[in-house]
Amino acid sequence: MFLPFVVISGVSDNMADDFSESLTPPVSPFATDSQNDLACARPPCFCCSEVKDEALSTDGYISRGSLKRLLLRLDPAPTEYEKDTVEIFGFPWVTETALVESTKLLFGLFSQKVYRLENLVQSNSHDFGQAGSLHYEAEDLRQQCVWFLQYIKVFLHRFLEPSVSLDAAHPHPYEELESQFPSALLEELFSITLLTGRLKDLPASVQSSFCIQNHGRILPPSWHLLHLHLDVHWSVLEILHTLGQKMRGQVVYAHQFVNLTGENLTDTSLFEEHLRALLCDLTGLAMGKYNKVRPTDALSSNHYSCLCTKELWVLLMHLLQHRSKVLRTESFWSYMNSLLRPLVSGKPAAENSSGLPSHCKDPVGFTWWLITHLAMLGQYGRSGTGLNEKHLGHNWTFVEELLRLTCSPKDGLAEEQVRMHVHCCLSLCLLWEPSTSAVSVLWDYYSRNLNGSFIVPWLGVSGLGTVCKTPLALLEQARSCCAPSPLCSPGHTQLYSSANSFHIFLRVLALCLSQDGAGGVPQRQIKGRIYSKFSSKKMQELSETGLLNFLLLFLVVARQVELEDVANRACDLLSLLPSNCPPSHRTLVWRGQLSLLLLFQVCLLIITMIHLSYSWRRNIFTCLTRLQERGLDVAARAEWLAFSFSETAKEFYNKTTEVSRRLALWGPLGSYLEGVAEVFETSPSLSLSEEKLLSEGFDWLLPACRQSELNSALGFLQTVLAQLRRVHQRSVQSAPAPVWAPTTANVIKERHLVVAAALWAHFFPFLHSLRLSQTPPAQLADAAAGFTLLAFDLPSSAPQDLQPHPVQSIMQCFGWDDMVQPILVTRYLPHMLQNSDLLSSLSSASAQSLSVRSWFRCVLQQHLHKNQDGTDSRTGRALAEQLSELTRLVLRLPEVDALLQRAGLPPTAARPEPTSALETFVKAVGTVYSQLQLLSERSAMVTRALDYIGDILKHIKPYMVSRNQEGIQLAYWIVGCVVKHWSPLLATSKAQQLLFRLVDGLLLPHHLPQQDRALRDSLPLFLQGLSVASSVSQLQSSCLKQQLCSVIHRYLDHFLPAAPSMGVVANHPVLLGACEAAPTPQGASLRRTILEVLCERFLQFKSRAPPPRLSSVLMFLLELLRRNGDTDVSLLTLPLPSLLRCLMLVNEPQVRKTSTDALQLVVERCAAAAAGGPCMQMISALRSFVEENEGVYDRQVYGVLETVAILDPTVVEALIPSLSLSLRNAEHKRGLGKNITLR
Repeated sequence: MFLPFVVISGVSDNMADDFSESLTPPVSPFATDSQNDLACARPPCFCCSEVKDEALSTDGYISRGSLKRLLLRLDPAPTEYEKDTVEIFGFPWVTETALVESTKLLFGLFSQKVYRLENLVQSNSHDFGQAGSLHYEAEDLRQQCVWFLQYIKVFLHRFLEPSVSLDAAHPHPYEELESQFPSALLEELFSITLLTGRLKDLPASVQSSFCIQNHGRILPPSWHLLHLHLDVHWSVLEILHTLGQKMRGQVVYAHQFVNLTGENLTDTSLFEEHLRALLCDLTGLAMGKYNKVRPTDALSSNHYSCLCTKELWVLLMHLLQHRSKVLRTESFWSYMNSLLRPLVSGKPAAENSSGLPSHCKDPVGFTWWLITHLAMLGQYGRSGTGLNEKHLGHNWTFVEELLRLTCSPKDGLAEEQVRMHVHCCLSLCLLWEPSTSAVSVLWDYYSRNLNGSFIVPWLGVSGLGTVCKTPLALLEQARSCCAPSPLCSPGHTQLYSSANSFHIFLRVLALCLSQDGAGGVPQRQIKGRIYSKFSSKKMQELSETGLLNFLLLFLVVARQVELEDVANRACDLLSLLPSNCPPSHRTLVWRGQLSLLLLFQVCLLIITMIHLSYSWRRNIFTCLTRLQERGLDVAARAEWLAFSFSETAKEFYNKTTEVSRRLALWGPLGSYLEGVAEVFETSPSLSLSEEKLLSEGFDWLLPACRQSELNSALGFLQTVLAQLRRVHQRSVQSAPAPVWAPTTANVIKERHLVVAAALWAHFFPFLHSLRLSQTPPAQLADAAAGFTLLAFDLPSSAPQDLQPHPVQSIMQCFGWDDMVQPILVTRYLPHMLQNSDLLSSLSSASAQSLSVRSWFRCVLQQHLHKNQDGTDSRTGRALAEQLSELTRLVLRLPEVDALLQRAGLPPTAARPEPTSALETFVKAVGTVYSQLQLLSERSAMVTRALDYIGDILKHIKPYMVSRNQEGIQLAYWIVGCVVKHWSPLLATSKAQQLLFRLVDGLLLPHHLPQQDRALRDSLPLFLQGLSVASSVSQLQSSCLKQQLCSVIHRYLDHFLPAAPSMGVVANHPVLLGACEAAPTPQGASLRRTILEVLCERFLQFKSRAPPPRLSSVLMFLLELLRRNGDTDVSLLTLPLPSLLRCLMLVNEPQVRKTSTDALQLVVERCAAAAAGGPCMQMISALRSFVEENEGVYDRQVYGVLETVAILDPTVVEALIPSLSLSLRNAEHKRGLGKNITLR
């Protein structure tokens, strides 16, 4: 040993007391080397400053392997302390003898370092300039202490041997010291425990270092002091354990302590005392943290103050479990139970476990919380890994005591406490093997409180739990109870907020039932305990909540154990309910029964999935047969449900049932619909007698439903129809039946036919009765479409009145009948037309023509649902949307597409506007007809066209009755388009009758229709079409021409203003119909007819009296002539006599001006047409004018001729010989000689 220390070690004990910090130089010459050595060989210690994500520190005792070496009796530091000397507290010491020879001195130096660190804590200031130096100094002091403690462990392992008797008379001084070393070490360890004291006695400033969150490189001295205390507490236990192992069972006494105090102090007693004090302090720290934990955060809030205390808990667990196995001492749980049992019992704590804080807001809850988190820590292995392993045994004995306290009727704990306790129990079940006794204790509690709501008021809505509104939701909740979330997942830690205590208990129950899958004794015991709690009286006492809890309980049990047995017992118990139970109870009963049916289907689905494996195919039919033999065919339960449903539906249908009662009855009835829909949706094959649920109760229910209720019923029907078709198609498209089960496909098809027959019998008649309703339900079309597609898939299932072509029969009822409302047709037909398979089967021309006619009618009647003020109603908006889709599909029909392509008018828009699309279609039909040459083809086209439009006047009649202005305008415009574009077609013998009806009904009724706006828009179309038709027709041309003249006369007179107005005349519909940019023969023919009507009806003078509204008529005539560039002289001269007479007889300036302008226009165009010479037609007209008027209006006639001569002198010059002869004849008749004035 180094000489100075030999002297020191040989001095008396009093020198140890006088040993002060002055012996350690402030700047040791070995300090730099010492720090480097420590940096290279830093011993394990508690350090959480750089640890994140709840992982154990890499510098800790577990990660560095210290715990594993301790338990395996290996060298604590195999690569350290191998030199002859070791540097401790800045001085070199002989490695093999220092601790024996200088025990007190080394421990004295250790105490000085602790005192120095405590002084740094007390002198710590908030000066950031000193924070770094204080940190490094405190860290150095702590590392020196830890280094010394590590040296003690290594020394004990390497150099300590059990003491033997000293036989020599004068033993060596070292041998004497060595024999006394265990006792001296024990005394020094005891002095260390007195020096450091208890964790709970640390100042608040030091304990607050547990809460340092933002860990950094610079830490306060208090943090280092606190973690040094943790190092000391663990090292004392580790050293005592190693000392006991090295002494091989010999008890080590602290002789000097015994001599001074008279009390025994052994290594075992010190270990026990220090251990219990440490456990008590750690529990006290956890208790302080629990007082700030909300119940909702119980499992997510850890019990340790920092990760170092977490590691300390893990170290204690493994050390005590190891000692329990090797030394037969108490286990970790035994220590904790003895510490916590007095706390939960309320009795005074034992003397050796005193020191727990007296204030705890909930001792039982704290105990549950602490036990649960300690059990979680028990998953850590000796190396800090293996989080899912079970290194720590269970503690069910004490937990069952806690359960009895929780479930005790005397204490009457609130739901918020019970929920947290049961939540902890569930966590323990996931960590340990579930306990049948624990489940029994819990079931005793919940069987007494089955009617409880288990609500935590302060949780609000989230605390109400899940409301199971459907059987599938109820079954899903049961499934979630049978498959609890993993232990540390959010689904588990947040269970307090999402489930009540009863639901958490069901998870515990499911875990316990699942541990014995073979139906062993624990399962039978639990089932027996559950069954025994339900009697007739108990069932009748169940409230609505209690009944729901009952159903959920049996669903959970049924999922985990024998389904048939549990389902039968549940049905038997439900039959004990009173027959006059409230509708809400009936709803729950049906919901529960349907949930059981769904559970049966889940079993069938699992077995059916075996079919995916080829090796199991041979057994699938056998499995299905055994399912039915075992009672998995749900016919009996379905019949019971259907009977109960029918009785309720009859009461719902009864007219004497009060309104309030009907509203209450709809609750179970609606729930039945939802539940049966879920049964069908989840059924893989519809082979478990599901058709029994479609009973005659629907015959009573459907007619009694109001609108909202009917929508629910029709939605249910659609679900069932769709599932039946889906299952049937899947069975048809699957592989053919194998030779070992040839009848399987036939059996499945028969079951599908049975289900279809129930649907046809109980639903279709009601749908058929609604088809002519003025306000059909929105979903009626969808349901009818479902039946149509069902008839397409299973035609033999349809009733006889729809045979032999059920699809066409149903489409006639709901899609092609003119009596059905457009809102129904436009929703029904798209279902049919977008089904390619069905469309290909309806490739006949008649089916497509009927679909086009329905579309034509719907476009025509699209404004039937307008509001009185002209705004769109909800039905109108729905009709517009549906009509747009129907238009898109109709234009894709082969027949329609061929017409459009042939006419060169293919649709360009993806979703064409219906009215525009109809106009295009009408144009296409007219264009194609004009292209046809063969008489047979033209005749067939006429027939098809008439089929397209149907009885169009009948379609328009609703508009006329309701005086729907927008609808009337659309109707007139569409009919006008038909008359214009189909004029050659309508002129045929087949269609003339329709044309006459259209003209008589719309344009020439007995009373003039007050539809000026509609007529202004459509009259040009009518006039143009009628003009063409009258010129094309061979047989009825005179009748059509007469009708055309009548239309022109009526509306020319109707729209002609009383006073001349250029704005009114310019927009006259007759004028607009006659005008065209480039003259055509068809347009000229119409203008000729208009001029004829104008001259015959509006420009005829009675004697000298002019016709009424002459100025307006002449203005119309002038505009007609001006807007059209006609060059036909015969057409131009038609109004000439009338114009000449106006100039002759009327002196009104406006009339004369208008007449002169019109005459000038006629004369100039006739002169232009005569190519430089006089126009003979005009000369003839003027000659007739002179001959008719010369005897009466001689002066006026020559005045008019004078005006004409100004416009075209050649015409008048050609008339001079005739005028001279006429003058001489007049003079001769007069007998007065020459008329100088006229000459």
